[in-house]
Amino acid sequence: MSPKRRECLKKGVKVAIMSKNVEKRVELIKEYEGKLPKKVIEDALKIAETTKMKDLKKTMERAVEEYQKNLIQPGEAAGIVAAQSIGEPGTQMTLRTFHFAGVAELAVPQGLPRFIEIVDARRDPSMPIMEIHLKEGIREDKGKVIEFANRIEEVKLSDIAKIEEDFTNKQVIVVFDMKKLDGIELSFDEAKKIVEKNARRKAKEVGDNYLIFEPGFSTLKSIRGFKDKLAEVRLRGVPGIRKAAVLQEPDGTGYYLQTEGTNLKGVLVLPEVDASRVFSNNIREIENVLGVEAARNAILIEAKKVLDGQGIKVNPRHLMLVADAMTYDGEVKAIGRQGLSGQKASVLARAAFEETVRHLHEAAMTGEVDYLKGVTENIIVGQPIPVGTGTVKLIMKLGED
Repeated sequence: MSPKRRECLKKGVKVAIMSKNVEKRVELIKEYEGKLPKKVIEDALKIAETTKMKDLKKTMERAVEEYQKNLIQPGEAAGIVAAQSIGEPGTQMTLRTFHFAGVAELAVPQGLPRFIEIVDARRDPSMPIMEIHLKEGIREDKGKVIEFANRIEEVKLSDIAKIEEDFTNKQVIVVFDMKKLDGIELSFDEAKKIVEKNARRKAKEVGDNYLIFEPGFSTLKSIRGFKDKLAEVRLRGVPGIRKAAVLQEPDGTGYYLQTEGTNLKGVLVLPEVDASRVFSNNIREIENVLGVEAARNAILIEAKKVLDGQGIKVNPRHLMLVADAMTYDGEVKAIGRQGLSGQKASVLARAAFEETVRHLHEAAMTGEVDYLKGVTENIIVGQPIPVGTGTVKLIMKLGED
């Protein structure tokens, strides 16, 4: 037998032994089906080929031990525990609304005010912020990233021009700052076309750096309205993105943008943007653009970010319960009288939270029935609550062997 053939046979035997060992490890992992969640089993199968049998067995046993330790028992008051676990350390939160995140230009909402914004599911956060990560080939070049940042910053007519009313002649005068106009790489003629298009009328008079419009209105209020409309004309950029700061990626591989103002839909369509890594702190906007599951994930991420920023440790499962409660029926709802607490099935539970008389009055008028299935309503009427031993019902049949 030639040396080459002998070497091939050795390799074949080695591969067969390795394959047999992997099969044994897979069988070992599958023995834990039913004891561990499906996702844990899937993750274990990924490391089956590279992990020794002894180490794999130890890992699986430890996983079962940790999983059993963290299981919630039937009848556990999960909601009350979650509320206490978040609420108690929440009293240690700072009341400062903002702190600077490495850039003096951009302030990031933090502390209790931000946490309240999240659980209230506010339509607009006090400081809407986006993180925009770019594709390979762009994010490594700081010059290209800065150029992109300048291109997406929204520039309105009022930012680069002085707009005045001439009530005597019933005119509106727009005087451009030519240095600022050059700064956004826009010519006077291009700016003139954009303004005239949005104003839906031609300028009556055009100078070297000014436009004069006659809106054709006779009242002071109408002329002022036309002036305000001109001030909001967008000359360049993505609507809503007021400022964009360039920051270095945490791993040092490139640069990304942090913006003041958000426009998730407008940013995701840009070809330079890595759509899988764009994040907005506006939870309602995420819900509208990406759906309720993405909004649930955003609630969890934002809440954890606020608590971590304050050095407060809360088990993520408590935050997950809050996120689930806010989104379980397919839309984001606040925790309050306009949301979860005000829409409970129980009349007494609603009345116990806020606006007691109104809830009782409306329920009496409509003949609403309270089936006393929750905690609050059972406390009110003095019955055992459906928690712990209160969840168990025992039936005894007397006179039978």
